[in-house]
Amino acid sequence: MTRVSVIGCGNMGGALLRGLARTDSYHLTAIDLDPDALAAVADVADATTEDAAAAKEADIVVLAVKPDIAEHALADLDLTADQQLVTLAAGLPREFVAERTPASVVRIMPNLAAETGDMAAAATNEGLTDEVRAMLDDAGEFVEVDESLMDVSTAVNGSGPAFAFYLIDAVKRAGIDGGLDPEQAETLAAQTFKGAAETVLRDDRSVDELIDAVCSPNGTTIEGMEVLWDSDADEAVVDAVAAAEERSRELAEAFDDE
Repeated sequence: MTRVSVIGCGNMGGALLRGLARTDSYHLTAIDLDPDALAAVADVADATTEDAAAAKEADIVVLAVKPDIAEHALADLDLTADQQLVTLAAGLPREFVAERTPASVVRIMPNLAAETGDMAAAATNEGLTDEVRAMLDDAGEFVEVDESLMDVSTAVNGSGPAFAFYLIDAVKRAGIDGGLDPEQAETLAAQTFKGAAETVLRDDRSVDELIDAVCSPNGTTIEGMEVLWDSDADEAVVDAVAAAEERSRELAEAFDDE
């Protein structure tokens, strides 16, 4: 059983703990100075503590704190070269972390769907071990990228859930306007996005080919797609991803100055 300590049990750290707990393959230790954060994950963690020294017993240590307190958190850690340190703070360069610990360091950008085993994550090629690969597999899907692509990965899969939630809510509101009750509209909208995503991942056809498959001539879907094709909706989404990517770069620059 792999021993995993998660330092920082907020939204992302908590989601990862819950996702890994579903597999029964890990001994999970939750570490946070906030008693409320520890209480929120007490039902899935094997141990909870405010003491960062507990991470010394882990095979994999996940640093899930905000970028601005990462250096302070690293100073409290006493890890060894046999341990693996996974950092997931946006904009936090792998090299910055590696210079402050003897542990093997890999940088990842996961998302909140780790909680249900549906995470999308990017991981740096450098520092990625088979143990960490197995952990990421248990939480969802991941790709290996050069660190130079982590800013755009942060925008696509790290920030991407918020963009997807926004679009789901728009479809939900259209359903409500048409007469569905809110619960019905939310179920249909969310499940439709879930099914569409699974189809993209499992089907050999391109996205354009899948759109064509749904759009029967003179049917209902083609009428809706004509509205989207005539709009700037796709450009707005691209701009949202670009803005998130730029912010990730700005965060990284703060560490370059230290």
